[in-house]
Amino acid sequence: MGKFRVGDLVVYPAQGVTEITAIETRDIDQVQHIFYVLRVKGTAKKILVPIGKEDHVGLRHVMSDDDVKQVFDVLAERDLEFEQETWNRRSRRYMDKIGSGDPIQLSEVVRDFSVLKGVKILSFGERKMLEMARNLMIQELGIVLGLDDPAVEQKLDEAFGDIDALSND
Repeated sequence: MGKFRVGDLVVYPAQGVTEITAIETRDIDQVQHIFYVLRVKGTAKKILVPIGKEDHVGLRHVMSDDDVKQVFDVLAERDLEFEQETWNRRSRRYMDKIGSGDPIQLSEVVRDFSVLKGVKILSFGERKMLEMARNLMIQELGIVLGLDDPAVEQKLDEAFGDIDALSND
């Protein structure tokens, strides 16, 4: 039927790790549609995704071990150039990366803001995007690595231990 099964842990972009709790058929405008029923990890929030639209919404399995290595490689990059662009344009670009659900793009957001945090005090919006991307990454890495959130947070902190942060938030 679909590419996922009940019980699978999958990532729904910008929501994080979810579990497929059921596959349901619903009548909408007298047409039967089949949906994955997702429960967002750590919440009671449910999301319905039509079978056949998984790719369109960006639903994917949790990252692989190779993806984890790639994520930590991205986090280790320090030779960055920050474009001089307006906050609106930069914000949109980073929100697109967060919304992509791609672990590599998400790690780029975490890396960029973590490195930038060592250079300047982040604005409120920058801190919020860093927090969002970091929380999504912590959640997924925890599942893949079999670690609790504090242990993953420590791994991320260690990845940026070489950066002297101006603000301790």
